[in-house]
Amino acid sequence: MARAAALFSAATGLSRVFGLLREILVAYVFGVRGAINQFTLASQVPNVVRSLVADAALGAAFIPVFNELLERGEERRAWRVASTVTTISFAGLAVVTAATMVLAEPLLGLLYGDVPHLTVQLTWILMPTVVLLGFAGIVQAILNSLGEFFVPAFAPVLWNVVIAGGLVYAITIDDPADALLVYAWATLAGTLVQVLVPLPWLRGRGGRLTLAWDWGDAAVRRVFVLMLPVALGLGLINVNALVNTIFATFVDPDLAPRAIESAFRIYMLPQGIFAVAIAAVLFPTLSRYAAAGDLAAFRRGVAEGVRTLHYVLLPAATLSAVLAAPIVLLLFERGAFAPDQRDVVADCLAAYAIGLSANGALLLVNRAFFSLQRPWLPTGAAAANVALSALLTWLLYRPLGIWGIPLATSLANVCFLGALWLVLRRSVGSLEGRATARAIAIMLACCAPLAGVSYGVWWAIDGALGRSFGAQLLAVGVAIAAGAAMYAWLTRLARLPEADLVADTLRRRLRR
Repeated sequence: MARAAALFSAATGLSRVFGLLREILVAYVFGVRGAINQFTLASQVPNVVRSLVADAALGAAFIPVFNELLERGEERRAWRVASTVTTISFAGLAVVTAATMVLAEPLLGLLYGDVPHLTVQLTWILMPTVVLLGFAGIVQAILNSLGEFFVPAFAPVLWNVVIAGGLVYAITIDDPADALLVYAWATLAGTLVQVLVPLPWLRGRGGRLTLAWDWGDAAVRRVFVLMLPVALGLGLINVNALVNTIFATFVDPDLAPRAIESAFRIYMLPQGIFAVAIAAVLFPTLSRYAAAGDLAAFRRGVAEGVRTLHYVLLPAATLSAVLAAPIVLLLFERGAFAPDQRDVVADCLAAYAIGLSANGALLLVNRAFFSLQRPWLPTGAAAANVALSALLTWLLYRPLGIWGIPLATSLANVCFLGALWLVLRRSVGSLEGRATARAIAIMLACCAPLAGVSYGVWWAIDGALGRSFGAQLLAVGVAIAAGAAMYAWLTRLARLPEADLVADTLRRRLRR
C-alpha cells in the first residue's frame, strides 16, 4: 500500500501543482474582479450535477461491489457489472446533461437572480463535462480496484495542460467575454483528454468494458442503490460550495465568488497531495477488509489513516494561515490581479486553513462508511453539515464580509468530522480514540513554533530583499522549509509514530 500511496500522491501532487499553475494563468488573464466571476457562477451548476450523479459518487458506490465480486472469484461477472453500470450511467447522464442545458437560463436565474447571457453560454459549454467525467469515474474506480492508481491520477495533469494552452491563447484576446469562452472550451477539451488517457490501461486486466444492460443482476442494482446515498453524501459537499457562491453574490458579485474560489484552489494543493491520495489508496483496502469481515484491520486502517492525515495537514494549515498574504502575493499578484485583491484572497485562504485537516480526514471517514456499504449515515451527517454551514454563513458573512463565508465552511467541517467519528465508532467499535487524540494534541503543540519560525523567516527575508518575484519565491520557500523542518524535528523528538512513517516514506521515494 505504501508504494501505491506514494505513486498516487506523486501523480496527484503533480496534478495539483499544474492546477495551481492553471490558476496562476487565470489570475493573470482575468484577476478576481469582473467578468471572471461569471465563469465561477456558471461552473457551479455542472459541478453540483456531476457530484450528485457522476464522477466520485459512481466510483464510491461501484468500488465496494466490484471488490466484493473479485474477492469471491467472480471476475467475469464483475466485468459484466462494470459494463452495465457504465452503459446505464452514460445514457442517464446524457439525459441529465441535455435537460440541464435546456433549462440553464431559468436555473441560473433561480440561483443567482439576473445574470448576463455570458453566464448561460459558459454553462452550456461546461455541462458536457458531466457525461465525460461520469465515464472517467467508472474507469478510475476499476483501475483503483485492480491496484492501478498512478495513471488515473496523472490524467488530470494533461487536463490542466490543455486548459493552460487555452489560457495562453486567451491572453491575446482583448474582449474578456470572448476570452472566457475560450477558457470554457479549453476546459471541455481538457476533460475529453482526461477521459481518453487511462483507457489503454484497462487492457489485460482480466476483462473489458462493453455495451451491456444486465439490469437483472442484483449487483448492478446494488451499485445504484448504494449510489443514491453516496451521491447525496458527496454531492452535498458541492451543494455547500454552491450555497457559498450564492452568499458571495450578496456580498460582492463582481469580486467575492472568484476571490473565494482562488483561495480554495490554493487550499486544495495540500489537500490533493495528501488527503485525496491517502483516502483513494485506502478505500479499496478498507473495502476488502469490510468484505472479508476483518473489522480489526478495518479499524486500524481508519485510525492510522486519520492520524497520518492530521500529521501532514495540520502543519500545512498553519503555513497556509500565517503565510497567506505572501503566498497570494507570490502566486497571483501580476497581470490583471491588482494589489488591492491580495488581502481579500489571503483572508479567505486563512479562513479555509482552519478546516483543512478536518476536511482531509472527512474524505477518509466518508469512504470508511462507503466500504461498509452503509452510506446513509454519512449522507445524513452531510445534510446536517450543509444546514449548519448555511446557518454559520448567514451569521458570519455580514459582520466579517467575504472571508466569513469560508470560515463558516471550516467550522462546519470540524463539527461534521466529530459527528461522523462518533457514529463510525459506534458502528465498528474502538478507533484508537485516545491514541489519536494524544497524537493530534502533540501535532497542534508542534505547530505553534512552526508558525513563529516560518513567519519570522519570511519577515526577515522580505525586509531584506523586498517584494520582487525572486525575493518572494526565496522568502516563502525558505519560510516553508524552515517551518516544516522545525515541525518534523519536534514531532520526532516527541516520538510520534506518524513522524517516522512519513520520514521513512520520503526516504524510500528519494532512493528511487
